[in-house]
Amino acid sequence: MNKRALGFVLLLILTSSLPTPARQGPANGRREQAAGPAWSELEQAMGKMHAEMGTIRPSGDDDVDFVRIMLPHHQAAIDMARTQLVYGKDPQIRRLAQEIITDQQSEIELMRLWLKQSEHGSRK
Repeated sequence: MNKRALGFVLLLILTSSLPTPARQGPANGRREQAAGPAWSELEQAMGKMHAEMGTIRPSGDDDVDFVRIMLPHHQAAIDMARTQLVYGKDPQIRRLAQEIITDQQSEIELMRLWLKQSEHGSRK
């Protein structure tokens, strides 16, 4: 994973762990006025990720557990980056979103292949 994508993932993890009021912005309702379809799609991607991650149970193999929990995490990054490509306007951030999609898709393929190997797939 390149440094930009890693930074994005870390930011995603940190912001998703903040208490809800800290993510909502001003208490005067301005967040609701400013939130549009992009925000809704970003929240949906995070919600789906958290739901999928919550279904994963420990296998007893730390490597398998890491890979299995990273799959929905990477998919959420792809979903969020696609949202950015639809709604975002800044060329630099759109380029970053495209790089995130490319990098995360490659890493998902690698992790799925690793899990399919008989030694690892049997421990699911």
